[in-house]
Amino acid sequence: RVSHAEADRRYVHKDAGDNHTFLFIVDERTVIDAGVDGNEARFVNHSCEPNCESVIENQRVYIDAIRTIEPGEELTYNYQIKREADDPPDIDAIFACRCGVQGCRGSMLWPPPRAPRSRSQGRRSRRR
Repeated sequence: RVSHAEADRRYVHKDAGDNHTFLFIVDERTVIDAGVDGNEARFVNHSCEPNCESVIENQRVYIDAIRTIEPGEELTYNYQIKREADDPPDIDAIFACRCGVQGCRGSMLWPPPRAPRSRSQGRRSRRR
């Protein structure tokens, strides 16, 4: 467990194109850096249609199943990595999702990127 400032310091020299992260925000003061003394939960991958969810209770992070998981099935949860105001323009490419599910958003970031509106959609909404 570290402060947000310490988590930032640890990764300040990290290549901006490297999306590999083990940081988990617990609250406004605390971050868990599972890259240092983390347990096996750090290897749970992202999916846009996950079979688990992360739950924070008493400053501890749990991974709970949200449906029946078959033997040998990979555990996944939705990372929902928070978008920041100073993200680079290619942030969705850096955090591209490759989960392969039919409803894949294409990004591990949250909220999902807005779909560009077509010109005809804009005209229709103005006529109302």
